[in-house]
Amino acid sequence: MSWRDLGAGEVRADHVGERHTLAGWVARRRDHGGLIFVDLRDQTGICQLVVNPERSPEAARQAHGIRNEFVVQAEGEVVARAPDAVNPNLPTGEVELQVETLRVLSSAPPLPFQLDEEGVDETLRIRYRWLDLRRRRMQRNIRTRARAVSAIRREMEAAGFVDIETPIMGKPTPEGARDFLVPTRLQPGRFFALPQSPQIYKQLLVISGFERYYQIARCFRDEDLRADRLQELTQLDVEMAFPDREFIYELSERTMQSVWRECLGVEVEAPFKRMTWDEAQARYGSDKPDLRFGLEIEDVTALTRGSEFGVFANAPIVRFLRVPQEFSRADLERLEGIAKEWGAKGLAYLVYDEEGEVRSPIAKFLSQEELDGFRSEPATTVLFAADEPAMVARVLGALRLHLGRELDLIDREAWRFLWVTDFPLLEWDEEENRWKAVHHPFTRPNDESLELLDSDPGAARAVAYDLVVNGIEIAGGSFRIHEPALQARIFGLLDISPEEQRDKFGFLLDALAMGAPPHGGIASGIDRLSMALLDEPYIRDTVAFPKNQAGVDPMSGAPTEVPPEQLAELGIAVIAEKK
Repeated sequence: MSWRDLGAGEVRADHVGERHTLAGWVARRRDHGGLIFVDLRDQTGICQLVVNPERSPEAARQAHGIRNEFVVQAEGEVVARAPDAVNPNLPTGEVELQVETLRVLSSAPPLPFQLDEEGVDETLRIRYRWLDLRRRRMQRNIRTRARAVSAIRREMEAAGFVDIETPIMGKPTPEGARDFLVPTRLQPGRFFALPQSPQIYKQLLVISGFERYYQIARCFRDEDLRADRLQELTQLDVEMAFPDREFIYELSERTMQSVWRECLGVEVEAPFKRMTWDEAQARYGSDKPDLRFGLEIEDVTALTRGSEFGVFANAPIVRFLRVPQEFSRADLERLEGIAKEWGAKGLAYLVYDEEGEVRSPIAKFLSQEELDGFRSEPATTVLFAADEPAMVARVLGALRLHLGRELDLIDREAWRFLWVTDFPLLEWDEEENRWKAVHHPFTRPNDESLELLDSDPGAARAVAYDLVVNGIEIAGGSFRIHEPALQARIFGLLDISPEEQRDKFGFLLDALAMGAPPHGGIASGIDRLSMALLDEPYIRDTVAFPKNQAGVDPMSGAPTEVPPEQLAELGIAVIAEKK
């Protein structure tokens, strides 16, 4: 049996006079007191059906009973629309199908929400995800994501990379987030871990002689969810022996050019701009700066060393933003609230009115030299932060992004790609009172930093790089440590004892000792890449079946309790939480 011989969105003027059978979902039904019009939708698009009771009484009877999202089959003749009825917004807008036979293949109850309804609660959308996925925007998102992955595979294979799958069940290792653990019936009391990334496996593959490996890998991280974070994610994973950083940059740039061309029809210019991590922090207060607008941070630490304003004189650094807006007192109070949310103690400012006169409670404490250094155009405001470098970057970076959106400074049509390079190797964790890896514990320090590992670990820089577009990190990578002694040394700095090193990473250390080539690579989160590509504010809308912000699937009800006998078989006891 043939359900259809043409897609609903494929009907054209060339088909006028031909008989065709279409099948799909009812997107809309309109009863004009005689003629019934139905917008029939399938994956190719929409075609208008016209049911005339005089021409086909039985089809009209069927049409009176259908509602949105019924699945129907329609057979009839393709006819040209009257000139005043042509719909220029549809590829099929010049034609319609005069229905002679209409068959209901599947009915639908009243819907929990309409497909064109805005502002539907996200939990409700995920609960009825099969319905949500029929919406035009979601169809676009999932199909665009698929095209992006296809473009990525073509570029990887053209460059000689081999697609190799790695295990989903592996060994728990400390990689930043909590592991999802998997019990096993055959080994009671023991657990596999779902991979946070294929990091160790891809290093082992390169050590095994697969000099160019790639994979579209599933990764799992038990961490709190945000607008741009998932617990289940997909990433392009790339590793190569004898790595060449310029080759990795060029390969990534070529891949992104293909993705943007294939998915958006946009030509992206390469090579991409580059900036060190230190420069990005100083100029934009972020390691993933949005370059679609200016509003750069300026440093005046040297100018304020002898300031009579003690906050400036005593702060490790003083930096500011010149904002093209004359803010009112209420505006400034609101901005100070935002600054305090990011850790600032307050927000000093200078406001220049339309005549260029300054208004500020701190102006009387500033020398003429300082005022000249801060001088800005009329109708502007200078916002200061004075504190430790990390705090100043965090506060001014957050204010910069907020003001860029609020003042409509962002060029929404632009695509601004950026490599951020030379990341810190380590960061100090005040709560745990130890060093932690910024990327992961296998990241290679650059040659200049090797002598700093003992004397000043915080100043060490890594051979690490992130790719950013429009303020979204879409890829990150590094060169890895291939010498067992250096790897053990880094483990030691991370407070991983020799015994723990052998227990958790012994197989990697053994592999590194058996002829490991220099190696490195990059990984790109497909979900976050899709988020940037589609300009979607929520990463969950780039995934077919996501969990909600609580890590729950409202559609299936997962995660669920399991019967006691199943837990007993696994050797697991559940401890009820005390309330």
